[in-house]
Amino acid sequence: MRFAATHKAAHARTEQIILFRCSTQVFAISSASVQEVRSVDTLAGSPVEINESTLPKVRHMFRRGEQNLYVVNGALHFGLRPSPASLIFLLRKSRTALLIDGIEKMTTMTRLQALPAAFCHEERLWYRGLTVLDQSVIPVVSHEGFLTPDELFLLDALVSRMGVPETPVASGMGLGL
Repeated sequence: MRFAATHKAAHARTEQIILFRCSTQVFAISSASVQEVRSVDTLAGSPVEINESTLPKVRHMFRRGEQNLYVVNGALHFGLRPSPASLIFLLRKSRTALLIDGIEKMTTMTRLQALPAAFCHEERLWYRGLTVLDQSVIPVVSHEGFLTPDELFLLDALVSRMGVPETPVASGMGLGL
């Protein structure tokens, strides 16, 4: 008589990720969170400069369809030294565009570790967890962690006071970063 196995080995859940660089740090983001990757020089839409001293990580916004998208400088968001950014991620289901230095590669993540207790402030919102690739620990960012609802409210109010035109203008992004 044969007995069935009492447990089966669980298949590793895989997820496609994009490794990207801000300043000298490499981060990962789920490829499903990124709607579009563009060069800052070719992005259509007229950028509007924003000068809000309480949010130095956001210096530009542009209209895309019916929404304002706010450009978050990844290096400033993570508290890193600013560096010349060349690409922008338009994040899916978000009003955030992320300014980055470059893409390292696309790969597959098989394991996401919970954040250690040392991550105890706003960075708990920034990251989904950590993964290990090629013997390096890589923080995996949350696409929802770049702007809080309060920050979006502040930016919307500021843009409303600025009187930004409702229709986008097709031109080069011209972020000059």
